[in-house]
Parts: sequence; C-alpha cells; structure tokens
Amino acid sequence: MSGRLSAAPPPSVRVRAPGKVNLALRVGPVGSDGYHPLATIFQAVTLFEEVTATLAAPGAGISLTVSGPQADDVPTDETNLAWRAAALLADRTGLAADVALHITKGVPVAGGMAGGSADAAAALLACDTLWEAGVPRSELVEIAAELGADVPFSLLGHTAVGTGRGDLLTPAMTRGEFHWCFGTQRVGLSTPSVFRRFDELAGPSTPAVAPADDTELMHALRAGDPVALGKALHNDLQAPALDLRPELAEVLDVATESGALGVIVSGSGPTVAALGRSRQHALALGAAWTAADVVDAVWCASGPAPGTQIVTSITR
Repeated sequence: MSGRLSAAPPPSVRVRAPGKVNLALRVGPVGSDGYHPLATIFQAVTLFEEVTATLAAPGAGISLTVSGPQADDVPTDETNLAWRAAALLADRTGLAADVALHITKGVPVAGGMAGGSADAAAALLACDTLWEAGVPRSELVEIAAELGADVPFSLLGHTAVGTGRGDLLTPAMTRGEFHWCFGTQRVGLSTPSVFRRFDELAGPSTPAVAPADDTELMHALRAGDPVALGKALHNDLQAPALDLRPELAEVLDVATESGALGVIVSGSGPTVAALGRSRQHALALGAAWTAADVVDAVWCASGPAPGTQIVTSITR
C-alpha cells in the first residue's frame, strides 16, 4: 500500500511586536499641519501582539482575522493598521499584496499602549520576510512612520526618546528591569479627542517641548532606579484625559494608596500605568485595583522589552 503525501503548508511568517508605555509625554502647540510636536520617552513592555502572515493564492489580495482579548473590537478591513502596512509595503516594493494576516491580541485595545501600531510593525516585518522583499530595516522604519507616529518605536523596542511627532527616535540607555501594572477600561478614549481637549485646556499658552525637560527621568533609567523613575513620570495628556473621563482619578488614587512608585495615564489613556517595586508588588497593585472595582482588566508586564522580531518562519 502506498500512502498519499500531505501537501506542504503554505509559506508563513509569525512576528511579535511589543506594546509600550510613555514614561514622559510632552506636547507642544498644534502646528499649521494639524499635528502637535512631541517630546516623549517610550518604553516597550512585555505585552505583545503577534501577526502571522500566510502567503495567499495569486490575486487573492489581503485578508485579516483577529483572535485574543477584545478581538471583536478590532476592525478586519482596510482600516486596520496591519492591513494598511501590508498594502503600503506591497505598493513600495511592487509586489502583489496576496497575504492572509492573522492578529493574536496581547495588548489592550484603544488603551494608549500602541497595540494597533504594534500590529502594523509586525505586519511590515512579516510581509517583508514572507515576500522575500529584502527591505532594509532602516527603510522599514521610514515606511512605518507613514502609518503612524508610534509604529517606528514598535519596530525598535527597548527604550527610546521620540521627537517630532514621536517618530524621530534615539535609543536610550537603561539598566535593569522595571515592573508595571496596567489598569484598562472596556470603553476606550479617542486620541484625537484627547488632543482637542488638550488644546482647549492649554489655550494659546502651550509652551514648546524639549526632551531636556526629562533629565531626571533619563538619569533614573541609566541608574536602574525605579524609585527615581516613579517620581519623574510625566504626561501632558493626563489632564485632558481626566477631564474627559473623571473616574480615572480614582484609578490613580488607588494605585498611589497601594504604594505605587509612580502612577500615570498611559499615552492618551484611558489605561493607567502603575510602577511597582518588584514583579510581586506589580501584581499586588493589580489586586488592589480589582478589589476596588475601578478597572475592567489588569495586565502586568515588565520593561524594557525587545522590538519587533520574527518568531517562526516557514518559507518556500
């Protein structure tokens, strides 16, 4: 008797990319182009998005599926950043955009932690590898910047200073590991609405921004000093986020009363980040939030985490 050989699986590449927390976020006055200049310090954390890109039949185009926490909240059409990343890379390289993308969620949705940007970064690397396009990482970063200000950092990971719209990156020296707990809300906050409220609250007096304002924070990172880091956390978008969602103040208060070294709204919110003394303390901060019933979910992670990287690759 002769057995039938099973067909080889289609080529596929699985890539993971980290979420982030803004240790500092300083926002300048809106420019004539409608964008705000930023000075920010990003730290990648060990909450990851995974994107699997599988080669599709010629002419099939792009398709997208999603699984994991809050998967139902993620669009599966051309408005998704991962879809847009694949389409943009195909356009730039002249290759056919025939790929089935699958996102496995591991970063809170609409929580100011750049889960969508991580999807875009992962899709860029996955499709570049799958299609054997050979685009240099520096060029992928340039393409990433066209998709959103946080996408280049998702490629880079670790800790970095961001200027411009947040997409001009300089790696930052850090020592040691920092332990975070993130309290998330089921209902997100629109980033454009938070920036609009920032403009309304700040008025015409918004000062220019400069990374030099965060010298103490940079010293804390280089020293691996979580106590000093906690004291130096800063977010110009925290006030407008709290104005739009006043109940977030209680989330901040519970973490502070539970001994957090520092607590801050992450990015444009509504996620709140609390810095713990240790991994165990970060878990305790999450337990305090849960007991107080002030968050919908708790996520613990550490940082800095590596940037976008290939997990598995099955090629031709």
